[in-house]
Amino acid sequence: MRVELHRLAPQPQKLAEGRLGATGAFDHASMHGEGVIAGQYEVLFHVGEWLAGQDRDSKFLGTVPFRFTVDDASQHFHLPFKFTPWGFSLFRGS
Repeated sequence: MRVELHRLAPQPQKLAEGRLGATGAFDHASMHGEGVIAGQYEVLFHVGEWLAGQDRDSKFLGTVPFRFTVDDASQHFHLPFKFTPWGFSLFRGS
């Protein structure tokens, strides 16, 4: 699945774009803290695009945005994302 990571504030910037690996992880330097500072962020999960590539008929979900705030950039952020063609769950994990 294609994902994008954007910093929205204090300085808007696209930090990363790529695909989740076979384990569901996004292997990019930003996932190890590079370019991550305190501020507001958005991850875009391109679910509809992924489902279409899996020959699924559902067009219910398109791009799923998730906005969050980083107060302390030294902390680890894990964003477990679970979805079906009809819905999703996304939260901050440990």
